[in-house]
Amino acid sequence: MFENSPTSFWRDIAKEQSTTSVHQDLSSEVVVVGAGITGVLTALLLAEQGKQVMLVEAARLGTGTTGYTTAKVSAQHGVVYAELLESFGKEKARLYYEANMEAIQFLSDQVNAFGIECDLEPQDAYMYAESSEGTVEQLVQEERAYKTIGIDGEDATNEVNHKLPYPVKKAIVMRNQLQFHPVKYLQGLMERFIELGGTFYEMTRVSDLEYGTPNRLKTEAGHTISTDDVVIATHYPFNDFKGVYFSKMEVERSYVVSAEVPSSDFPEGMYISIDSPSRSLRHVKMENGNKLALFGGENHTSGQKEQTRMCYENLGVFANRYFGVESFTHHWSAQDLITLDHVPYIGQMTKDTPHVYVATGFSKWGMSQGIIASRLITDLVMGRKNRYEALYDPSRSKSKLSDIKQFVKTNADVAKEFVKGKVHSSDKTLDDLGFDEGSLIDHEGDQVAAYRDKDGHISMVGSTCTHLGCTVSWNQAERSWDCPCHGSRFKPNGEVIEGPAVKNLPQK
Repeated sequence: MFENSPTSFWRDIAKEQSTTSVHQDLSSEVVVVGAGITGVLTALLLAEQGKQVMLVEAARLGTGTTGYTTAKVSAQHGVVYAELLESFGKEKARLYYEANMEAIQFLSDQVNAFGIECDLEPQDAYMYAESSEGTVEQLVQEERAYKTIGIDGEDATNEVNHKLPYPVKKAIVMRNQLQFHPVKYLQGLMERFIELGGTFYEMTRVSDLEYGTPNRLKTEAGHTISTDDVVIATHYPFNDFKGVYFSKMEVERSYVVSAEVPSSDFPEGMYISIDSPSRSLRHVKMENGNKLALFGGENHTSGQKEQTRMCYENLGVFANRYFGVESFTHHWSAQDLITLDHVPYIGQMTKDTPHVYVATGFSKWGMSQGIIASRLITDLVMGRKNRYEALYDPSRSKSKLSDIKQFVKTNADVAKEFVKGKVHSSDKTLDDLGFDEGSLIDHEGDQVAAYRDKDGHISMVGSTCTHLGCTVSWNQAERSWDCPCHGSRFKPNGEVIEGPAVKNLPQK
């Protein structure tokens, strides 16, 4: 059912145009690295403040997580508020909610002011549990947290049971959240950024950063970009070792399949279950009057699931069982970074790097959190106070017991995967590889990562991730080599797809 290479619906409208990359040493007052929602919006906001801004992207505009999201813009982030109350207290839990609601209002105002056609529309956001008493109790606790914090939400169990084609035991709702087309939005922002004199370079991977006055970014091609202020908006920070972010975040993949359905067959609203496996539902209104239904879920730690294609198959079975879907238009996946306390790291990268800023760890809610990050970092660069600075501070204390436990769990899991990759040698050889199959194989006494494409051509690369040395695994659904430790991904020929790795797997 999903044997073709994944394609994102959002990327269908991406404009094919000539690409300009960095071919010489350059300088700019501010350099923003990464052209997703955080990077593009930050670049635009700083340009509006009169800053000379250069935006640099390793691939093409919107080809990262922003182009492969479900594109919900919501302050409802799973069962997070009960946890925030316990970890941070009422005041900061309320700040988290207000930051996301301000982001929603900012997006609406900006789209209207600039006339950006990005299919923005309000939708109620529902969270539900349909199976275990444990998940029902979680929602009960979350509803109580809503009331304690003062969140505009309520029980919606009867409402959801009328909307969805399967029964739920408990549901709560946040009214007037948003959904939109993220790539159309990025294109609208980019047009205004260029109009204001901003500079954009694609296909330019930044591989290193030398801290100083000025800071110096090094590109993969060997060029230098000098700048006063650097904003790292690359999803996973490419200069990872400075803040040791790889030890403070988990990396998850999640999946989406889409299908065109009659409008009456799919409900209004955005939905997410807290059961396992989770399910996410939303739609896009089409010009012919139908809806494009998006079915998401099947989360797992990146690089640690062998039969990744089954994630798409499972979503397809769900869509068929409850909505009668028989054919699908697109399927895609995304990678998410989850912090120890589920609050993103946004701000000064470390205490001793006053002109280097980072935004990462959006915990699957990058559309609203990306807007928060852009506005917060713009204030920091401009020397203005921002009331959310302490909440999102990347250097905030990790002394809470729950954070310490999560830190130990995350890094113990990494250690296990590192050891497993070193002690389990492959008994496969090149002759065992079928068409369109990848595997670790024994080749002339070495373990290598090999892929035979549909035409029989073979690519062989090193099996050791160039970030911290873990052994990569083959992701059949995405046709990539994925690191099970920190989520780096590589093409079959070894080229970096996403970090924290910045160096390709070596050819064999």
